[in-house]
Amino acid sequence: MRALVQRVSEAAVLVDGRVVGNIGPGLLVFLGVHQADTSAEIPYLVDKVTNLRVFPDDDGKMNCSLKDAAGEALVVSQFTLYGDCRKGRRPSYSEAAPPPEAERLYEGFCAAMRKVVSVQTGVFQAHMEVRLVNDGPVTLMVDTPAKGGYQ
Repeated sequence: MRALVQRVSEAAVLVDGRVVGNIGPGLLVFLGVHQADTSAEIPYLVDKVTNLRVFPDDDGKMNCSLKDAAGEALVVSQFTLYGDCRKGRRPSYSEAAPPPEAERLYEGFCAAMRKVVSVQTGVFQAHMEVRLVNDGPVTLMVDTPAKGGYQ
């Protein structure tokens, strides 16, 4: 699994012009699922994302996690995180999990995140418009150690 994590002041996701999820200060998490991923990767990624020390402490240093900052998370599925652009001009998405499996793992990730922090979501496989105010900017790529992660 791969998560592109952005610290935001606010973020929202719209489907057909209607807001389906929005948050104030927190993390926008774009989640990609690799074809080799299983539910075993979920606890690792949830722990990593919710405990990343990317929020400022009283001295302005990035020492606080999403949990420490009592922030929210907006999780949006994004198979394009596994787009391979090395050959030609059209990305290949062959490494991304098939939609039924990706949706199952995406929903599992969101459910596990909800046990730790407040979570809003997009709509799986919908055409979404994501609006955000990146705070910092702070943008990080987090991979699980399994086959789907960076080698």
